[in-house]
Amino acid sequence: MDSLVGMVSAAGERVTSNLKATLANMSPEKFIRLVIIVGAYMLLRPFIIKLGEKSQMKSHEKAEEQPLGEISPNQLRGQVNVPEDSEDEEEGDVAGASTAADWGKKARRRQRDVIKKMLDAEEKRLSEQQADEEDKDIEEFLVKE
Repeated sequence: MDSLVGMVSAAGERVTSNLKATLANMSPEKFIRLVIIVGAYMLLRPFIIKLGEKSQMKSHEKAEEQPLGEISPNQLRGQVNVPEDSEDEEEGDVAGASTAADWGKKARRRQRDVIKKMLDAEEKRLSEQQADEEDKDIEEFLVKE
């Protein structure tokens, strides 16, 4: 407890001595420059805060206007990041042995696999749909009525 009080008193003495030395060595030009900078900050700060509030309000309103549930699959394409399995994750696996640091590796790997399967299924569905459309276009030219 005494060391804590000693540290606080030493810090207080250092601050006062440094402040005195700084003010003693300050020329009139530096003092005027400091007063101008502090004054400009005090004058401009409320306007800057109001400007930030307005821009934040606009962004919140814009976010509220956009419906959350209406996202097409084409908008999601390319945005889903599927991390690749790294070699060091698979090399360090020992059957039945896990530490506290790597307990989530299997869960992350399972999640990556699920995401990959979902993306593959979606791509397969889209390719089948596109193939069906192409077949209909070809059939249109082949069938004569």
